[in-house]
Amino acid sequence: MTPADHARHHAFEQTLLSASRTMVFSEILKLAVDSFRTSKLRFALTALGMVIGTASVILVITIALTGKQYILAELEKIETNSVELEYGGGGAIGAEHVVYNDYLTRDDEKAVLAQLPNVMYSSPIIDSHFRISFGHGIFKDTLVLGVSPQYQQIRNLLVLDGRFLDDEDDAAHIKCAVVTEKYAIDRFGSDEAAVGQSFEISGIPFTIVGVFKEAVDDFGQSELAEQTILIPFSVARYFTGSENLRQIYFSMRSMDDVPEAANEITRIVTARHRPGSIYKAQTMKEYLTITETILNYLTLLLVAVSAVTLAVGGVGIMNIMLATVKARTREIGIRKALGATRREIKLQFLVEAVLISLVGGIVGTFVGLAPPMAVRIFTDYTVPITPWSVVIALAAAMMVGVVFGTIPATRAAQMDPVESLKYE
Repeated sequence: MTPADHARHHAFEQTLLSASRTMVFSEILKLAVDSFRTSKLRFALTALGMVIGTASVILVITIALTGKQYILAELEKIETNSVELEYGGGGAIGAEHVVYNDYLTRDDEKAVLAQLPNVMYSSPIIDSHFRISFGHGIFKDTLVLGVSPQYQQIRNLLVLDGRFLDDEDDAAHIKCAVVTEKYAIDRFGSDEAAVGQSFEISGIPFTIVGVFKEAVDDFGQSELAEQTILIPFSVARYFTGSENLRQIYFSMRSMDDVPEAANEITRIVTARHRPGSIYKAQTMKEYLTITETILNYLTLLLVAVSAVTLAVGGVGIMNIMLATVKARTREIGIRKALGATRREIKLQFLVEAVLISLVGGIVGTFVGLAPPMAVRIFTDYTVPITPWSVVIALAAAMMVGVVFGTIPATRAAQMDPVESLKYE
C-alpha cells in the first residue's frame, strides 16, 4: 500500500469513527427521551425539585437586589452629597506653646463657594442648649441650632406644616423658628397647633413658623435631636456674641464629586488660617461604600442558602436514577452484549440525569421570573432583574445534574453483562 493509499485509508477510518460517535450520541439522546416518555410522572416529579430550586435562586437574587436598591436609595437621602467641615482645634505658637483657637468663619464659607462651582448649598451651624419651658412649670434641655435657609436642602428636611426659614428671616434678623414634630406634639399637642405659637429662649420671644422632620432615618448620623429648634443664623449669633463657627455644611451637585470636594474644601480653608490649625471634612461616602459591600456579601450568602434547595433536588435525581439503573439492569446487560462500551452506558444515564436537571432548571427559570415580571408590568415598582440570575440558575442546574448523575451512571457502566442478563 502506497503512502497515499495509507493516508486515504486512515482518513476513511477517522470519518467512520466520527460518524459512529455521532450516531451513538444521537441514539443516547433518543433513548433518554424514550425513557422519559414511558414514565412521564416519574420524570415530572424528579424535575420538580429542580424547578423549585432554580426558581428559589432567581427569586432570592431578585429580592436581594431589590432590597439592596431600596436601602442604597434610602441612604442616598442622608446627605450623601454633603461635606461636613469641622474645626478640630488650634495649634501652639510661641516659645511657651500657647494654644490658640482658630475657628471657622462665614468668610471661609464664601471662599469655598467662590472656588468650588460644584457646591449647590451651604450652611453654617451654631449649636446651643437652652432650658425651654414646656408649660406647667416643666423645663427641658433643648437643642437650638442657628442655620441658614439652605440647611433644609442639605439635610433633606420635610416641612410638615407651615414653612421653613427663608432669606428674609436671616437678613432681617426675624425671631422665628421651625421645630421638630416631636417638639410640636410634646409642647402644643400637634403640628397644626404649634404653627403661630410663641415660646421664649433666654427671655427672648420666638414665633414658630413651621414644623419639620427628616425625610429618612439617619441612623444617628445627624446632629438633629428628637426635640430640636432651628432659628436663623443671624439671630443665633446674639446668643454666642461672635461669628466663630465649629461646623459648616456643603452640599455637592453629585455624590461622585464628594471625595474630591472634601479634599479641596479642607485645602481652601486650611490655607486661610494659621499653620497647625486642624480642619476635618467628613462625608457619608464611606458609609455608603461599606453598606454596598455588606449588601453584596449578604446577597451571596442568600444565594448560597437558596442553592441548598438545588442540592436537595440533586439528591432526588440521584435517588431516582439509582432506582432507574436497578430497574433497567437487564436492558444494560443486553446493550453491553450487543457491544455497548462502559463509556456509552455511563454517558446514557448521565445524559438522562442532566436532561432532567436542565428541563427542571428551564421551567424553574420561567417560574422564578414570573413574579418580578408581573410586578414590573402591573405596578409602578421597578424590580431589578439581572440576566446573571438566569445564567447562574441554569449553570447550577446543569452542574447538579452532572454531579448527582455521575454515581448512578458509573454504577450502570460497571455492571457485569453476564450477571445483568440473568437479572429478573
